[in-house]
Amino acid sequence: MSMWGERQDEPQRMRLLGLHHVTAIVADLDRTVAFYRDVLGLSLVQEGANDDDPDARHFWFGDAQGTPGTLVSFMEYPSMDEGREGRGATHHFAFAVGSAAELDAWRDWLRSRDVPCSEVFERGRFRSIYFRDPDGHLLEVATR
Repeated sequence: MSMWGERQDEPQRMRLLGLHHVTAIVADLDRTVAFYRDVLGLSLVQEGANDDDPDARHFWFGDAQGTPGTLVSFMEYPSMDEGREGRGATHHFAFAVGSAAELDAWRDWLRSRDVPCSEVFERGRFRSIYFRDPDGHLLEVATR
């Protein structure tokens, strides 16, 4: 028996495969496009209305194919109050890169684009840098 009360020889019926996407709220999607597409190099894979709120714009970024697991989406609400950090809020989300050299290049690239960026943090199993997008979301770029 597993710790969940299933027999080990029974097939697993439900399993999470990983993240599909992360969605954040922004004030200005044009500014968001300029940052995520033009600075970070993500593809703008879909733009349209929010399915749950047709009056709000909703843009999706990721790899060129829009592959789940690469996706981050943004809903535009210009008059919404500023968020605050705390329980129930997301602290940050992280993008992966393939090497320490690539991480260093990202740090230098962001700084060259006037995006304040941390020094490289040594995390044991990986290295990372931190910076904020134009709406203040904390982002991380981390080695695998």
